[in-house]
Amino acid sequence: MAVAIERVHSYLETGLRNTWFPVLPSWRMRAAPVGITRLSENIVMWRDDKGQIQALEDRCPHRGARLSLGWNLGDRVACRYHGVEVDGGGTVKNVPAANGCPLEGQKCVRAYPVREAKDVVFLWFGDELHAEPDKLDLPEQLGSPDWEAMLCTSYWNCNWLYAVDNVMDPMHGTYLHAVSHSMDDGDKKAEMRIRKTDAGIMFEKIGQREINFDWVEWGESGTCWMRLSIPYKKKYGPGGPFYIIAQATPIDANHTIFFAWRCCKVQNWQRDVWKFMYRNRLEGLHWDVLEQDRTVLESMAPEARSREFLYQHDVGLARVRRMLEKKASEQLEALDERAAQLQAAD
Repeated sequence: MAVAIERVHSYLETGLRNTWFPVLPSWRMRAAPVGITRLSENIVMWRDDKGQIQALEDRCPHRGARLSLGWNLGDRVACRYHGVEVDGGGTVKNVPAANGCPLEGQKCVRAYPVREAKDVVFLWFGDELHAEPDKLDLPEQLGSPDWEAMLCTSYWNCNWLYAVDNVMDPMHGTYLHAVSHSMDDGDKKAEMRIRKTDAGIMFEKIGQREINFDWVEWGESGTCWMRLSIPYKKKYGPGGPFYIIAQATPIDANHTIFFAWRCCKVQNWQRDVWKFMYRNRLEGLHWDVLEQDRTVLESMAPEARSREFLYQHDVGLARVRRMLEKKASEQLEALDERAAQLQAAD
């Protein structure tokens, strides 16, 4: 049975499931448990005694207190309220306040598969039919030793889909970022086209390349990402193409954490030169660009996406919307079918 589009849109408000999402920069993971909200789910994370990150639903199975308020015991986290100890798989290992408590040995809390890559913690948000994660493959700029990447994260008070739309819209660079260090050139009118790539689609200007924000790629490889390049002037380092890999992760329906890796293909001594030049010359300028995006997205008119008039420059973001809606619809249909099977078996 087809899923109503209103239900699909509601489902997507807090994120697509059965995919990896970046959730936090690695530097945030220190000794104490960390509590976060992602995809409207409350999660506790900590580093165990082997240095691996563990992630659980942030709820003690005893009385529902936040495990993130408790203590890191290495292979487990202890609830601050009554000391209940839960391991990284979600199993209660010890109830110190009671002898022989039947809660011990039971798996009571959801555990999230974790990967750590390129200074970021990724979690797998699978539904009940997809508890086992897919392989996480990152774009070449984040997976090859030939590239250096600098991470930037930003919190925006808007739905994550607005952030995706923003990156999938190359034409806004010509206008919103016209006073940027690298986006002040090129035509303010352009013809656009879509073409397929191995990972997804490329949305690009026809007849203009490496002049402004001239193309963007949407990719899916266990996680959804966007890739683009902007002009890179030699006075800011070794020169050559400058790439950005971007991902938007929903916190809830109204808040987003945005991840952007700034990438340059450099080797040997050029790595240190580029990192130094980036920190001293480029990073502040890039924060200016992110702030311009944030200001516009946070001030969008109420229900803007349901009252818009799209035109040819919006073909790329419209295609990605349809792709996400199709995946969401398939996930909901599978869950509905499973629920119907269980009901029939009863």
